[in-house]
Amino acid sequence: MATKKLIAICQSGGEFETNMDGSLSYNGGEAYALDLDQQMQLSDFKQELAETFHCSVDGMLIKYFLPGNKRTLITVSKDKDFKRMVNFFGDSDQVEVFIMADGVVAQNVSNMPVSRSSRTTVSEAMVLVDVPVDTMSADDPIDMDAPIETTPTDALPDIIGDNYRRAATQWENAITGVDQIFCSFAEFREALRKYSIAHGFAYKYKKNDSHRVTAKCKSDGCPWRIYASRSATTQIICIKTMRPTHTCEGSAVKAGYQSTRGLVGSIIKEKLKVSPNYKPKDIATYIKREYGIQLNYTQAWRAKESAREQLQGSYKEAYNQLPYFCERIMETNPGSIATFATKEDSSFHRLFISFFASISGFQQGCRPLLFLDSTPLYSKYQGTLLAATAADGNDDVFPVAFAVVDEETDDNWHWFLLELKSAVSTSRPITFVADFQQGLRDSLPEIFDNCQHSYCLRYLAEKLDKDLQGQFSHEARRLMVQDFYAAAYANKIEAFERCTENIKTISPEAYHWVIQSEPEHWANAFFGGARYNHMTSNFGELFYSWVSEAIELPITQMVDVLRGKMMELFYTRRVDSSQWETRLTPSMEERLQNETSKSCSLKVLLSHDSIFEVRGESVDLVDIDHWDCSCKGWQITGLPCCHAIAVFERLGRSAYDYCSQYFTAESYRLAYAESILPVPNVEKPLESQLTEAAVTVTPPVKRPAGRPKMKQTGSVVIIKRQLQCSNCKGLGHNKRKCKQVYSCKALESDASEYLALTSPTSYVT
Repeated sequence: MATKKLIAICQSGGEFETNMDGSLSYNGGEAYALDLDQQMQLSDFKQELAETFHCSVDGMLIKYFLPGNKRTLITVSKDKDFKRMVNFFGDSDQVEVFIMADGVVAQNVSNMPVSRSSRTTVSEAMVLVDVPVDTMSADDPIDMDAPIETTPTDALPDIIGDNYRRAATQWENAITGVDQIFCSFAEFREALRKYSIAHGFAYKYKKNDSHRVTAKCKSDGCPWRIYASRSATTQIICIKTMRPTHTCEGSAVKAGYQSTRGLVGSIIKEKLKVSPNYKPKDIATYIKREYGIQLNYTQAWRAKESAREQLQGSYKEAYNQLPYFCERIMETNPGSIATFATKEDSSFHRLFISFFASISGFQQGCRPLLFLDSTPLYSKYQGTLLAATAADGNDDVFPVAFAVVDEETDDNWHWFLLELKSAVSTSRPITFVADFQQGLRDSLPEIFDNCQHSYCLRYLAEKLDKDLQGQFSHEARRLMVQDFYAAAYANKIEAFERCTENIKTISPEAYHWVIQSEPEHWANAFFGGARYNHMTSNFGELFYSWVSEAIELPITQMVDVLRGKMMELFYTRRVDSSQWETRLTPSMEERLQNETSKSCSLKVLLSHDSIFEVRGESVDLVDIDHWDCSCKGWQITGLPCCHAIAVFERLGRSAYDYCSQYFTAESYRLAYAESILPVPNVEKPLESQLTEAAVTVTPPVKRPAGRPKMKQTGSVVIIKRQLQCSNCKGLGHNKRKCKQVYSCKALESDASEYLALTSPTSYVT
């Protein structure tokens, strides 16, 4: 492999198109062949590409398809990715590489698994100009099919006029004249709108029905006129008469050009594929600069919604596709669970998804530890996503199951846990790290036998800080929360008590709060389950970052994006782990070596059979038969502590034999042994397939008012500083508003008046 050459077919300047089977094909652009080998670095490859395509290395994106998978584009961003690409195609003679860079293609190309709704379409990069945009409330009524004011060509600055003329050129021949045919009146009307924008005039309909359309120039006295009607024999639409001449000065007319949100949506549709987070303000700026159409904020927002619906289908239809979608998941991924529930009025209630690869991987290769958390959704009908994630042998996120529910309630959590149990049914007692809300506290022991519920330390700290607000200064609260975290991580009861005593010296009430918060559910010194020192439920932040990327998509599209992310994750980790040569996973190997280095200075004394005394900064007892050390580090983490390793070295034993089986490379490979397979035709199933579904699902009836509150993603509580008066030291106000200052000033004023009346003039200042 070191000397074998690989030919890279490098392509740029074209665009991706989705085929009927969901695979991608690349059309257009330029292509060059370059040599690759194992010794080449990514920086050298980029430099050679820059010289070949005459572009800059800065901002360059390199993508390729997985072997045998034309649906997923992989990004090469570092040397490790580049080496992996070369290894993937080691048995081949060539690899297709797609280059995207400034001046060659648009930026921000999506790296999500490609589908009809998220396929990568390459277009020219654009530069947005910041111009004021009228703002309106999204709830204000507005007729988006009414004419939209546009700026005449000659009213624009020269450079903007050039852009406008260049963009409008593509529409100059949308109408060519008599005998031009169209498939429908809708197609004719859209062509007419584009033609009027390109030529800079406004028109109005004289006749506009299902049999004929007559339009004339809006300026009085202008002879421009067009007439189209339906053919009686072929049913096609044909232009019968047209007077192409204007006498109204054409583009200088100041009337509003006719444009609809559908037309604007079709303009920005391609750009929305490349930049899903295209802002309405930027849309309005782009449309005004390139096409001379003036949009306010709401019109731009609704045009974006129209474009998104053209790309992805409607949000409403997506709910009705759920029965078909769940069936397709279970057909393409046998052993998976995909189920949904509706309310009595057929409106959506909840959806549960767990792929067989996740179920098998959790049972075969992951420790019995699950993290439960939720995140709000910001799509049209909102809702909440509930998720259960695990930790693999390398301490990385392992997605197990997730659900979309109409709202976060105790009942929905109970249902989610019932479905989760059916998916991960195991005889092993499972430890859950989750919020301490009443619904979870009641449901977990009821559904899972012998489970342990570890309260999420982040949520507890947030509640402690909230309960202390208004009573203590910012610094006092910071110290108490800091001691609270230290108490939670303390391995021994003595250390736990020292931390809580520190809290008690500041506030006996806070100390009482901590003791009453059930430390047996969150403190290492008392907790009976195995959580491997994971204290917060937001362990699955990687998974929630995927959700944030697809959060505004229709429900079926969002689930399929998550499936694609999981599919790529499983594949990549399976390939990476096949090259490991260590007995443990890389992160656990590193931790074990760190503990080994600490053991060198320790002294081991024999005691009795399997019990040893280890002396260092402290004296600890190690029982190797029961995998126990008095420091509690071995039990809490699952890896031998430095004291235990010192004993193993004294006895000539291997520390690897005393590590948790879940940390081995073999268990890691078992976790990712199964694959998540594509689910074709998710976005646009055939009508015949939808009509076969016996259940009708409508969107949630009640959409919650306002934007849902976002959960804090960090694991450390951010304490907001309260105002503290420098005069009276009280909280909640400053010196300027301090009542004691006003009372003192009043006394000084009264005293001055008294002195002025009773003292000689010399005393008055």
